[in-house]
Amino acid sequence: MIKPHGSDTLNPLYVEDDAKRAELEKEAAGLPSIVISSAAAGNAVMLGSGYFNPLKGFMNLADSLSASEKMQTTDGTFFPVPVVNVVKDASAIKGAKRIALLDPNVDGNPVIAIQDVESIEEISADQMKTMTEQVFRTTDPDHPGVAAFNGVGTTLIAGPIQVLNFSYFKADFPETFRTAGEIRDMITKNGWNKVVAFQTRNPMHRAHEELVHMAMEQEKCDGAVIHMLLGKLKKGDIPADVRDSAIRKMGELYFEKGTIEITGYGFDMLYAGPREAVLHALFRQNMGATHLIVGRDHAGVGDYYGGFDAQTIFDDIPEGAMDIKIFRGDHTVWCKQCEQVVMMRDCPHGKDDYLLLSGTKVRAMLAAGEALPPEFARPEVAEILMAFYKEQAN
Repeated sequence: MIKPHGSDTLNPLYVEDDAKRAELEKEAAGLPSIVISSAAAGNAVMLGSGYFNPLKGFMNLADSLSASEKMQTTDGTFFPVPVVNVVKDASAIKGAKRIALLDPNVDGNPVIAIQDVESIEEISADQMKTMTEQVFRTTDPDHPGVAAFNGVGTTLIAGPIQVLNFSYFKADFPETFRTAGEIRDMITKNGWNKVVAFQTRNPMHRAHEELVHMAMEQEKCDGAVIHMLLGKLKKGDIPADVRDSAIRKMGELYFEKGTIEITGYGFDMLYAGPREAVLHALFRQNMGATHLIVGRDHAGVGDYYGGFDAQTIFDDIPEGAMDIKIFRGDHTVWCKQCEQVVMMRDCPHGKDDYLLLSGTKVRAMLAAGEALPPEFARPEVAEILMAFYKEQAN
């Protein structure tokens, strides 16, 4: 199996031993504590799950600036984005060397992790602007990722962590949430050698479905892992439970049994386009995938990125930075002449022959209770989405 990023073995930061975890939970009750941001809680879940291997905790300011500028920490570890715990006010933990991190996304704010405090640093306005520009390629406050990144504060708490739970993800998505180690075990159990991962924050329509089939066939993969984001999204995106139901129905009906696994991970979407595509590749390597599908406008939002910027960034990362391979997908559509889903680059026909529906048009049709064209969406999937939109309208 493909090795994890940055180490020979996966080193998740979740405390597996029940007795040790109970001991730490008892200790946490007596520690200075602070409620962290949703983004930091997502980082803790990803660190605990092994997805952010080989990091041991939250980056300090020097590593955050270096990751933003060079896609590597100061010790040379390749990592495409800062992984930070930033707060607005750290006065509650002033002088503490060990603190309890409280989950903002669960009622009662339970302890999600314990952190050893190596430093507490203030990020200057210029440093915040620089990191924002380098990671998101814009400082526009209307960009949802920029708004989230700049809205949590400027006080950075760095140091290693011990993760005590996976926030709300295991409870809310027991059939879907999986750690990187659990997916590695799943791949081994299935006897898969070559594995392609598909990232999604949306329901999968026929174009997405066919893109997975194309990648499996062209890369001669034994199986595919549909890996959906289960954390916070921007307003207007389909909730995770609805996406989960729609994707499971598609997988059940339109993929050969034993060739697909439907899973998810606990993280808030960054909408960072090219940089987030690299992050997606890194943590898919940690979960055991040998290939990642990077399609048109991968992890993008609005018009902030070119259609294929998330692919070309892989031409610029250092050779050997990651072992995972990228399957580069083109815009995938139904061609009326070919009578099938095609990638535009492989099709001899033109846009007049393609069925093209914007996201706005699709949402409007669903909200109006109109069936989506079967060439665009599987009817069983469309039915689940229509039910959701109908419920929203009422």
